[in-house]
Amino acid sequence: MRTTLNIKDDVIEQVLKLTGSKNKSHAVNEVLEAYVQEKQTQKLLELRGKLHLEDNSARLREMELDEI
Repeated sequence: MRTTLNIKDDVIEQVLKLTGSKNKSHAVNEVLEAYVQEKQTQKLLELRGKLHLEDNSARLREMELDEI
């Protein structure tokens, strides 16, 4: 998708250096993907201690063996 953005020259230069990219579009996409990944990770970490997961792998294995 084509988008026009106003990005400060010094910021885009830093992004280009940090990503090692010579292409601005590739650099911006890489940074945006990293940002999304970081936010998703933070949301998962916020759930720590709030979910109760039960290990029922042994029961599932038994059910699979019963089907054979």
